[in-house]
Amino acid sequence: MRNHLLALGLLAGVANAEPVVLEELKLEAEYPVTEMPGGNLSGLALCGETLWAVSDRDDDRLYQLHREEGLLRAEAETFVAPEPPESALPWGLRMRNWVAGLVRGGALDFEGLACDAQGNRYLVSETRAAVLQVSSNGNAQWLNLPSGLVRQARASGMLLHFNQGFEGIAIDPAGDRLWLAAEQRRRGLTVLHRRGSGWRCTGGCVLTSESGDEASPEALGGHMAPRDFSGLAYFGEKLFTLERQAHRVCRRTLSDGVAEICWSFAAEALTEQRRYTPDYGMAEALWIDKDGAWIGVDNGSQTRTDGEERPIVWRFAAPKGGWSRRP
Repeated sequence: MRNHLLALGLLAGVANAEPVVLEELKLEAEYPVTEMPGGNLSGLALCGETLWAVSDRDDDRLYQLHREEGLLRAEAETFVAPEPPESALPWGLRMRNWVAGLVRGGALDFEGLACDAQGNRYLVSETRAAVLQVSSNGNAQWLNLPSGLVRQARASGMLLHFNQGFEGIAIDPAGDRLWLAAEQRRRGLTVLHRRGSGWRCTGGCVLTSESGDEASPEALGGHMAPRDFSGLAYFGEKLFTLERQAHRVCRRTLSDGVAEICWSFAAEALTEQRRYTPDYGMAEALWIDKDGAWIGVDNGSQTRTDGEERPIVWRFAAPKGGWSRRP
């Protein structure tokens, strides 16, 4: 019995251990984003050969990003979102979200973007805890998510606080599996499976949830702040989380969301000319492909040390050995 308990303790230690952090990602290009009037870039997705973005201040459009002479020019594609489904969030959170939408704009607060192989785009609404699908022809409809999703997430400690709801979304190419990332206090991952025209949780909605603080990079003072997820991507039968506070990207298992390996982007993101006055991270959007990572920066109304005021998209090269390499 003693040996059995010891083995369980060792396994728990491995499960809760910090993942291996490998080399810094190498920045290949930096693109300011023009013609996105509201700014607040909150999601990126490469659908085929087209790079798309979403802003959490716009409830009726996506942006196609065109590379032109060292920048990305945003071209809006509008859509009409139907009335969203009834929110499963409690009354107090719904009211705070409603007031925030009136004040800042963006009542739906789209905080993540993903796409499948058929060209459908998926946007997660933080205020509604819901997902909008925009087809390749621009038709928009809300996914029929299971009623237990929010209930199970809240029972695990997620979605309890204002402005700390679902922040990232990922979907597999076939459009059959959907993942959502809750931001912080507690952060966590949920998974849904498509069944006909609806979605359901198979064996439970929640993959993982965790609380706790961690230190920011030394360049930001090393101060403690809640662990967070600010973006989510699917690639090669793995999930990749964008962790804004720690300035890193982590590869996670599909079965339980455990982090296997992480790569830092702090060295490139926190050079003197790229620094903002706030001492926290602003990376909000993530897309992973075999050649590298797209990371989007939501600078809000902040100006960088070098005077840049526009949203920023970085292109990082894939790490040595690729995203599937072992620790």
